[in-house]
Amino acid sequence: MATFESKHKYAHLQEDVIKYFLILAATISILTTFGILFSILFEAIEFFKLKSFVYFFSGTEWTPGVENSQFGALPIFAGTFMITAIAMAVALPIGLGSAIYMSEYSTPNARNVLKPLLEILAGIPTVVYGFFAAITVAPFIVKVATTVGIEASFNSALASGVVMGIMIIPYISSLSDDVISAVPDSLRKGSLALGMTKAETIMDIVIPSALPGIISATLLGISKALGETMIVVMAAGLRPNLSWNILEDMTTVTVRIVDALTGDQAFNSPATLSAFALGLALFVVTLILNVVSVRMIQKFKEKYKMSSL
Repeated sequence: MATFESKHKYAHLQEDVIKYFLILAATISILTTFGILFSILFEAIEFFKLKSFVYFFSGTEWTPGVENSQFGALPIFAGTFMITAIAMAVALPIGLGSAIYMSEYSTPNARNVLKPLLEILAGIPTVVYGFFAAITVAPFIVKVATTVGIEASFNSALASGVVMGIMIIPYISSLSDDVISAVPDSLRKGSLALGMTKAETIMDIVIPSALPGIISATLLGISKALGETMIVVMAAGLRPNLSWNILEDMTTVTVRIVDALTGDQAFNSPATLSAFALGLALFVVTLILNVVSVRMIQKFKEKYKMSSL
């Protein structure tokens, strides 16, 4: 009896230790997030004491190195979102399509070969993607544009976005493949038994069931695109350019942050502090994307749960 009680107490002690360890891990994660936020926030406040908050988000001139410097970040935000949109236009259909093929159509042996090959793309350094964009993709785009009578720059948002999309493909493909494969096979068999074709089963049953995971994979891809620096530096350029023409050179928030923090300006100068203002804006955008995606996933789960009753 005493032995049983001692074992019971020991089991409870183990549970408590694991529980407190997990609480500690969660607390460290949350505190780290707040630490990052406050480290950016305080320096961003110092910047906005020197420069206009309104002009920062609405101004169209970014000239930090001149005497009457201007810090209008609208061209930088526009370039960031445009290159990200191009990247997702490339990565989402290819990544999701490859995930559907590997999980629904390929044989197990083919999947075991194709998935590692595709995931190799995730391990390639971004500087290598930058070389590929600058040496191969950009000249090809210029050549094609010249052939059809359109002027294109060797540094362009299109070249950067296309290569960035290729880099993001394995993230979307791998995660989407995992969540699609996790859909219960009974749903597929039930759908086929009711007379639906395989394509209809995938579109109407499998994809809706896996949509929360697909949304998460898409959000991860967007976050990777928003945070990419090297490809943009090598393929899109450094010039803040407010334009709808994807064949022109542009820049992004992360590139300007690196440029501001690696210059020879004093740390308390507006040129250096602007990096923290840009970082805060990027942090807020990422936070909004996370909140929106969580709400979308929750609403879809509620809708899917009601429709399955």
